[in-house]
Amino acid sequence: MSEQQQFDVAFIGGGPGGYVAAIRAAQLGLKVAVVEKERLGGTCLHHGCIPSKSLLRSAEIYRNAKEGEEFGIIAQNVTFNFAQVQERKRKVVDQLTKGIEHLFKKNKITVFEGFGRIVGTSSTAPENGTVSIEKANGEKETISAKNVIIATGSRPRSLPGLQIDGTYVMTSDEALEMQELPKSMIIIGGGVIGMEWASLLNDFGVDVTVIEFLPRILPLEDEEISKDMTRVMKKRRVKIHTSTAVIPESVKVVDGHVELEAKKGDQIIQFSADKVLVSVGRIANTENIGLENTKVEVERGVIKVNEFFQTAEPNVYAIGDVIGGLQLAHVASHEGIIAVEHIAGKDPRPMDYLAVSKCTFTSPEVASVGMSEDEAKEKGYEVKVGKFQFRGIGKALVHGEVDGFVKIVADKNTNELLGVHMIGPHVTDMITEAGLAKVLKATPWEIAHTIHPHPTLSEAVLEATLDVDGKAIHA
Repeated sequence: MSEQQQFDVAFIGGGPGGYVAAIRAAQLGLKVAVVEKERLGGTCLHHGCIPSKSLLRSAEIYRNAKEGEEFGIIAQNVTFNFAQVQERKRKVVDQLTKGIEHLFKKNKITVFEGFGRIVGTSSTAPENGTVSIEKANGEKETISAKNVIIATGSRPRSLPGLQIDGTYVMTSDEALEMQELPKSMIIIGGGVIGMEWASLLNDFGVDVTVIEFLPRILPLEDEEISKDMTRVMKKRRVKIHTSTAVIPESVKVVDGHVELEAKKGDQIIQFSADKVLVSVGRIANTENIGLENTKVEVERGVIKVNEFFQTAEPNVYAIGDVIGGLQLAHVASHEGIIAVEHIAGKDPRPMDYLAVSKCTFTSPEVASVGMSEDEAKEKGYEVKVGKFQFRGIGKALVHGEVDGFVKIVADKNTNELLGVHMIGPHVTDMITEAGLAKVLKATPWEIAHTIHPHPTLSEAVLEATLDVDGKAIHA
């Protein structure tokens, strides 16, 4: 085996988990290989975070242009060109992809294009692991690495019995490549991805219906956040049906549109739209990557790891969506950094998932960190809560974006900050303050005594933390 085919660490997958960790590994002086079957950047850059946010931004600008008269800006007959919207999305993705490729060259990381599979580990090859790479043209090559990190990500899930044709019934992957928008869309699933699509399609003038199996949309967020998002979406004329289960076998394409039935209690409801978007979660990519050649354990469809993301096979690690948990790009990146620092003997600090910020890029945006009020109560905390509405903030009025609020959940006995929940303008950019507070174990009192500049949206955080003890100034 040639020298250039031997590495300290090989990544299977070059998404936000794999590529970020690969750069960190190279910074630590390790010789690094990344095996990627598509382009560097993975689902996040090519089929998820970045392209969807590009579409959301175009939708936001279109909505703002139509509402300009309120601000004294008269723009008549405002329209949009969806082909140009898609072209801008492609340019953004291409630019970021080239940026990653530049960073790989800078850090001397070797990229192998193809499908990676583990064919040997420390059990069969005492000094290293072996990864085979199958290229698009069918050719194969093999590399050797002392450590292998699985970062294969996930793919959209469907409902059993529901056929995805990619044209009338689609996942977010196909929706991102639509050449023209439908007049109406049914979205099955009211989680983060489903509600982001509901928001952007509504802004573009599409008639949107959301069908959610659980009692509320955004079910992983604080209940008050979910209720407020429901209120805002209904005000925007998005139709929302909760506690409603789609009957998969009822989904049919009839005369160029989709018809389906759903069950709510004892009632059968019929729905019809031009297209259907299935957004019911994601499945970890654990198949055909050679796990049967290792001691790696898979439980409930995801790979089991320890606090340093090491599997039952000592020289095989796994990070990101493939291990379940919070399926977020920034989580995968941080997990990867911990894994490579553990490989390099740097004694990294284990991941604190309660300090991870979650973001939903709807309009208004949603962001949170830590426990919801109900979660805190279920864990036995006696809580106190502070809230402040954005309509009481000068900057929100200036922007004309007054929907939403900031909510602080704290321990009544110790004043510990348990959770921060936001719905409103630009809260995805504001949540990091709360994340830092969690890392530093700051209390609401300490946040409240941090001077927040005026006029800014962050003053809502200040007022909400003051409100925890009933001391909000502008309440």
